[in-house]
Amino acid sequence: QVQLVESGGGLVQPGGSLRLSCAISGSIGIIRDMAWYRQPPGKSRELVATLESGGRTDYADSVKGRFTISRDNAKTTVYLQMNSLKPEDTAVYYCNVQNIRLNSYWGQGTQVTVSS
Repeated sequence: QVQLVESGGGLVQPGGSLRLSCAISGSIGIIRDMAWYRQPPGKSRELVATLESGGRTDYADSVKGRFTISRDNAKTTVYLQMNSLKPEDTAVYYCNVQNIRLNSYWGQGTQVTVSS
């Protein structure tokens, strides 16, 4: 079965950086797009970044210029590079991958805490 496993989360000071990874395994088929979501404490889940199959990227206004979504050549891993982190970036971050049949898959989430 398809499995998405996030890694790279943790505790970081304001202004610091983290890189999240999402490893994809199983018979997912042809991937249409990849994305990162996050859910801050007490708030609903929100879209952070999207990477479409053609390479186009989109970002939430709150992270634009600070975060970068990317993938490896085999499309087995999706990354989220996070720079200039702020306390308001604190959240559980989730990887999401959709195939061309419009089946959507989620990772288990990884905690990112930005605090001094």
